[in-house]
Amino acid sequence: MNGAESMLQTLINNGVEVCFTNPGTSEMHMVAAIGKSEGMRSILGLFEGVCTGAADGYGRMAGKPACTLLHLGPGLSNGSANLHNAKKANSPIINLIGDHATYHKKYDAPLTSDIVGLSGPVSHWVKSVESAESLPRDALDSVTAANVQPGQIATLIIPANCAWDDSIEPLPREDAPSTPCVSDDRVTDAAALLTNGKPTIILLGNMGLTEKSQCIVDKIAQVSGARIMCDTFTTRLPRGEGRCEVERLGYFSEQATEQVKGTEQLIMVGTKAPVAFFAYPGKASEFYPEGCDLHVLADANQNAEDALTRLCTALSASDLAPRKIQRQKQGAGSGELNQFTVGQTVAEFLPTDAIVVDEAATSGAGSFISTATSEPHDWLSLTGGSIGFGLPTSIGAAVACPDRKVICLHGDGGAMYTIQSLWTMARENLDVCVVIFANRKYQILQVELARVGAQSMTKKTLDMLDIGNPDMNFVKMSEGMGVRANRAETIEEFNDLYLDAMRTQGPCLIEVILP
Repeated sequence: MNGAESMLQTLINNGVEVCFTNPGTSEMHMVAAIGKSEGMRSILGLFEGVCTGAADGYGRMAGKPACTLLHLGPGLSNGSANLHNAKKANSPIINLIGDHATYHKKYDAPLTSDIVGLSGPVSHWVKSVESAESLPRDALDSVTAANVQPGQIATLIIPANCAWDDSIEPLPREDAPSTPCVSDDRVTDAAALLTNGKPTIILLGNMGLTEKSQCIVDKIAQVSGARIMCDTFTTRLPRGEGRCEVERLGYFSEQATEQVKGTEQLIMVGTKAPVAFFAYPGKASEFYPEGCDLHVLADANQNAEDALTRLCTALSASDLAPRKIQRQKQGAGSGELNQFTVGQTVAEFLPTDAIVVDEAATSGAGSFISTATSEPHDWLSLTGGSIGFGLPTSIGAAVACPDRKVICLHGDGGAMYTIQSLWTMARENLDVCVVIFANRKYQILQVELARVGAQSMTKKTLDMLDIGNPDMNFVKMSEGMGVRANRAETIEEFNDLYLDAMRTQGPCLIEVILP
């Protein structure tokens, strides 16, 4: 058994079942090993950023890592933007990066690069394999690293000869690392803050945002009067009927500072104190009032559910019933075609337990607002700000949850970064409905142009933010990659197309032409 075969079986033994791949010559023995295996599903992406984004979506929904198989430093670099998003999401991912054979590196061949250096910024754990015999142990260590809660990115760099040389037998399953609990002092201090009568916000993220955590923190809010909020961009947010109400922090500093105005205490659970995405002249970078007391109940990698349970007990709130959202429908959208009428329709016909992947940017608020009281669903958002996340992440979510409908809400500019994802959706026959909001411009950048004080609104300036000359045709692009597609220019057309998509299995795309 060679190194690649032993490594692969070790991964399979430890629960890794899916590989999103775009391989090259240095990965051929790993490709061959996957080809012989019955325990590893391989999914081809036409661009490495599709593979890494898909692994992000899979990790968010499966709660365990998939692996990527990428070609040397350039392959890793092509996938780094979505690995950045995944790292900010704390998604579990194992990157298998092929490298030149150990004895070939001295020749500085054209594809030679500093893979370790490239891996560091987008990984929590990096290891370069030294021999075929050590490869299975290194693979098992990568699984352990990826499974550190709530999830980590582990990058394993595998020289080609370590894959083709003889190796040891595959290693058996090992238990995932336990998640550390917070100290009693953290809980006691939080209880004291919540009983002193001061205006308080409990800010949730990561493991603090699970459905169970939401129910516990709602009980805490009932006895303390604290407000429950979450980060602007979240890894996975359970929403809708049967879940508890959680207010999302606004994106712009003007929104967020108004939301938290008057707050004297901020308790973080599974997240950190909120700050602005960017600096703006004359605007605050910190999204909390000056002098606000900050308390971390649980860090992102600590057991938030346990911490909240102990806090709930300390406040004598355990016997309360959580206040769960009741389903309320407002009907399908009518009138003008815009993000809000589209959002009404998205909510009206949203299937139970759907997964919504949101990279709609300036066009997404309507759907988020309308779905608050719709069927139970999960909402996945752009945690790292690197666009081109939505389409690949939808692939991973659909692979992880094949019995759940995935709706991908996407801006037209961002979709072009990883448009190759449509081909993979078609190849794997994934149940994904893509809604493209086509305003034919980088709308968010036009907003930001004014907000940062760069007031040059000349044609030359605006042309750098305009993608409407020529207009892109997502219907033709989609059909060219095997995904059925239609265009909606009225809300009535969108209603019919979206309802049909919700009733039909398989990938489809709806291009919404915004006025």
